[in-house]
Amino acid sequence: MLKKPETLFVLGYMLLPLFALISAIVGLTMILGGNKIVGVVVLVVITQIFTFGAYFAVRTRKSVLLGESGRR
Repeated sequence: MLKKPETLFVLGYMLLPLFALISAIVGLTMILGGNKIVGVVVLVVITQIFTFGAYFAVRTRKSVLLGESGRR
């Protein structure tokens, strides 16, 4: 399922960046609200997981598309 370009497009360009943005907003809100340690953890760890996941999905999509065009 994660080898389809359409699925990787949705993950890499839409869902994971959106989740990264939402988690960054939540982390900043938590920091400003007083939960500094939990806010920093959310901001640094969770946001980076979504960001690197999107980067991985975009790179995998590119390699799948280049592999398909090489077969034809």
